[in-house]
Amino acid sequence: QVQLVESGGGLAQPGGSLRLSCEASGSISSISTMGWYRQAPGKERELVAAITSGGSTNYADSVKGRFTISGDNAKRTVYLQMDSLKPEDTAVYYCKFTRAYYALHYWGKGTLVTVSS
Repeated sequence: QVQLVESGGGLAQPGGSLRLSCEASGSISSISTMGWYRQAPGKERELVAAITSGGSTNYADSVKGRFTISGDNAKRTVYLQMDSLKPEDTAVYYCKFTRAYYALHYWGKGTLVTVSS
């Protein structure tokens, strides 16, 4: 059974940085897209950033220029480098792996990021 485990969340000050990691355990192959989503209290879950197996990336407008997604398909790991953090980045961050060919999606349980002074 495939499980995604996020790590790296925590408390950061405005202007600070955090690096999130997400690794898949279990047998998983043919990952087409790896991505990060977030959900703030009282809000819907939204896409933060995604990376395809070909290396193409996509970012939410609110994080462009501040966040960087990277991934290693062979290691089944995706990272999110978050710089210049703002209080509005406070949310639970979830990773998601997609196997488009099989129409399968896998979600992590989330890691909390709090940006506050």
